[in-house]
Amino acid sequence: MTKSSKYTRGYFMPPFPCLDWTTKEYIEKPPVWCSVDLRDGNQALIIPMSLEEKLEFFRYLVAVGFKEIEIGFPAASDTEYEFCRTLIERDLIPDDVTVQVLTQSREHIIKKTFEALEGCKNAIVHLYNSTSVAQREQVFRKSKEEIINIAVTGAKMLNEYKAKTPGNFRFEYSPESFTGTEMEYAAEICNAVIDIWKPTPDNKVIINLPVTVAESMSHVYAQQVEYMCKALHNRENLIISLHPHNDRGCAVADTELGLLAGADRVEGTLFGNGERTGNVDIITLALNMYSHGVEPNLDFSNLPELTEIYERLTRMHVYERMPYSGQLVFAAFSGSHQDAIAKGMKWREEKDPEHWNVPYIPIDPHDIGREYEGDVIRINSQSGKGGIGFLMEQNFGICMPPKMREHFGYTVKGVSDRAHKELHPAEIYDIFERTYLNPNGKLELVAAHYAQGPLISAEVTVRINGETRTYSGSGNGRLDAVSNAIKNGLNIDYHIETFTENALEQSSKSKAASYIGISTPTGTSWGAGIDTDIIMASIYALFSAINNSGLI
Repeated sequence: MTKSSKYTRGYFMPPFPCLDWTTKEYIEKPPVWCSVDLRDGNQALIIPMSLEEKLEFFRYLVAVGFKEIEIGFPAASDTEYEFCRTLIERDLIPDDVTVQVLTQSREHIIKKTFEALEGCKNAIVHLYNSTSVAQREQVFRKSKEEIINIAVTGAKMLNEYKAKTPGNFRFEYSPESFTGTEMEYAAEICNAVIDIWKPTPDNKVIINLPVTVAESMSHVYAQQVEYMCKALHNRENLIISLHPHNDRGCAVADTELGLLAGADRVEGTLFGNGERTGNVDIITLALNMYSHGVEPNLDFSNLPELTEIYERLTRMHVYERMPYSGQLVFAAFSGSHQDAIAKGMKWREEKDPEHWNVPYIPIDPHDIGREYEGDVIRINSQSGKGGIGFLMEQNFGICMPPKMREHFGYTVKGVSDRAHKELHPAEIYDIFERTYLNPNGKLELVAAHYAQGPLISAEVTVRINGETRTYSGSGNGRLDAVSNAIKNGLNIDYHIETFTENALEQSSKSKAASYIGISTPTGTSWGAGIDTDIIMASIYALFSAINNSGLI
């Protein structure tokens, strides 16, 4: 591996400490959100979206609630130009939505950009040029003054073209590679642009501070943002915007600390798609705020649908562990996690608390279109009795007593371990049915009749190995009478150790489930029965337990 001395810090700290943001606990209000999926996200695709795919994506971004949507670089290609014109000519841009377009500081590009926007009601024209040391020295080979001149020239041209083009146009400026730029110089070039555009309360200017390449820890970016908020001219008429990339895996943290440091706006993409490691993930940012009780003003109540649309249109895959949106982010396979979640859900059911506070589950999956049954408890060889019991109760109404649930848990884990796969709810119910409802055995109930007296008398007809026999017995109740009849008739010895029951449905014709554990010289044997008659359900459970015991 190359020695670390090959690398040096490529970022620049402000000339004085900027730490006011450290006194803030959380983000109190959502930023202005700008989706750049149709530019940054689209240009990062192996196969860029077609026109119709981009139009569908745009409509969905509007439905989610984005009020600012960057639609591309109209002067860069015929495809980008056509997309912009189609949105305008088909009147697909709602009046309360502003589209954003990108342009370099070159007149023929600016001219074509405004041509693409002809007839647009509301648009942001986003001017940028690179300002970092690396870009100045290696790419442009220009001095600081020459780089400022590029920005100033572009700013003046935007004023000129705005004056002769009908529409409501706002301006944005980005010192690209901001985090690799000396902070005083970044402020100087932004101020030069601000002084030309002369923002007002009714016509604010957006100054975008991109993490074009992440080069520092997040607290450094926060100080850089705070410094710019203090150093820029006419701050009250500026909208400070963030555009972090994820090279260091810190895009979400960069953005959150940047908002604490005074930023007003965020440019990002759904699921963090973008060049290299991607842009900041707006879904994660918004739902982080939501989990703190702050309404993000974006509708992510159906994340599964959003994920399907995104994957279909972009041909990208949402990682299973992606925060909030991944298929497995609410899934617990670990037995201890499942047990805590099951108990937490039971506690919520009993207490109906105002606030969400379930162990291991930071937000209610229902809020984003996920289901407890299929998402929260997932069963494999690592699962425990609590999770398996929770799944059986939630999906099928089966409420096994604790010791039976433990026995069933080991049974299910054994099946999963041998098959080396996750088990779905229907498969788990099949195991329950084979193990407790219809186990292989010699004893089968044919009929049972009762007579009332000082004790209950039972006449029980059974089939053993195809042979029909009738036995009699008495007891304190019908189940006790049947049990004594079987003990006497088959000359076997056991004791009913556990007997519980529950209704599977709430109706006059509902079925009931019974669960019986019998103790024998070799241990405890379990059985279950389901029937509309609770007595019949309990007898079926007894016969299943006897068949599982090995007594006959």
